[in-house]
Amino acid sequence: MAAVAKAGPCIILAPMLISLAQTAGFLLAAILVILSPGPDNLMVLSLGLARGRRAGMVFGLGCALGCLSHTTLAALGVSALIAASPVAFTGLKLAGGAYLLWLGWQALRSHGSGPLPRQAGNGSLRRLFAKGLVANAINPKVILFFLAFLPQFVDVGRGGVAWQTAQLGVLFTFLSVLIFGAIGYFSGVVGAWLARAPGRSAWLDRGAGCVFVLLGLRLLTAR
Repeated sequence: MAAVAKAGPCIILAPMLISLAQTAGFLLAAILVILSPGPDNLMVLSLGLARGRRAGMVFGLGCALGCLSHTTLAALGVSALIAASPVAFTGLKLAGGAYLLWLGWQALRSHGSGPLPRQAGNGSLRRLFAKGLVANAINPKVILFFLAFLPQFVDVGRGGVAWQTAQLGVLFTFLSVLIFGAIGYFSGVVGAWLARAPGRSAWLDRGAGCVFVLLGLRLLTAR
């Protein structure tokens, strides 16, 4: 239910914020979910190791902000329509799996100085951000996760279900930015140390490529 505020002769409807109890419970659950091994943080970790902390953090930022698209879909009820449509869900699954396989193939073809050099310039970083954004946004598993996770913390009695869902999704995105950024930073520090020896950079690329390929195959074969 929207809060009502009076301003002179006018009545202003102000959207109601989620309660402190909702926020506390959601924060704890969301942090545990984001930290648990999953496709996004595994991709950020592997890319940080292979390409350095800037690359890992930028890719992680893209993955995190991709959650905003799922938040919008969940708040508008579009996620429920996609989940209920086998054709739409299968199409998204095929697109997401193929995209991850393509990213993995790019990394596997690299020799340590491939399309995403360790000291990435602004152009490469923009491409990395876009790749992280797309990888998250077209993943149907994330759509289903948001559809199942966010409503558990919505208080229907307070009204404004869509508005509450949007707030929870934005909060989840903010936490993802912080956690993925930290994963990208620290994995990049470790990766830079590993890459000092000749030849290690290429193997780090191949390791990242294998992670992307395995995640793509997992998504394609998931039922």
